[in-house]
Amino acid sequence: MTAKKYSLGIVGRKAGMSRVFTEDGNSVPVTLIEATPNRITQIKTTDTDGYSAVQVTVGHKRASLINKPEAGHLAKAKVEAGRGLWELRVEDDRIADFTIGGEIKADIFEVGQLVDVQGVTKGKGFQGTIKRWNFSMGDATHGNSLSHRSPGSLGQRQTPGRVFPGKKMSGHMGADVQSTQNLEVIKIDAERGLIAIKGAVPGAPGGDVIVRPASKG
Repeated sequence: MTAKKYSLGIVGRKAGMSRVFTEDGNSVPVTLIEATPNRITQIKTTDTDGYSAVQVTVGHKRASLINKPEAGHLAKAKVEAGRGLWELRVEDDRIADFTIGGEIKADIFEVGQLVDVQGVTKGKGFQGTIKRWNFSMGDATHGNSLSHRSPGSLGQRQTPGRVFPGKKMSGHMGADVQSTQNLEVIKIDAERGLIAIKGAVPGAPGGDVIVRPASKG
């Protein structure tokens, strides 16, 4: 199945990893995505916004934690407050299929379909070049004094006499938006709102992810 430029997805929560056994006894590692129904809070069209998309929320949040602008926005849509708001791009010719207050469920996918999963990777904090960029260590032997994990030389000669931008150095690692492409849907439980996807997806358990039909499948 080849996806269009913008194919409708669903917002879910990474529940953790498990495994599924096939009929012939093989074990398939899967990530479980808790994809409860997404409630549509706004419809964006090319005429009014310049592009087509549906804005959704999922989950639950106490009314006391919602600010007044967001509370008014949700009240206008007659939708219960969720843990956030997301936009899902949709093709122009499909935007008429959606209505404010409607729902997007896990059954938009099918078993065997390839999907892309987008999430925020685990934050690692400030890391050195060995962990961050897979640099090699210095010799752990005589003659190496306090530079076992140092990155080594960084600069140039007198000309240009500077370190070029983009040089791989120590710094903040993780907490980046990342997509893993062409993952196979192994199982779908639409009643419980669960999607089992083969392999690992970005992020820590409990983190929000967006599942879309594969753009290159």
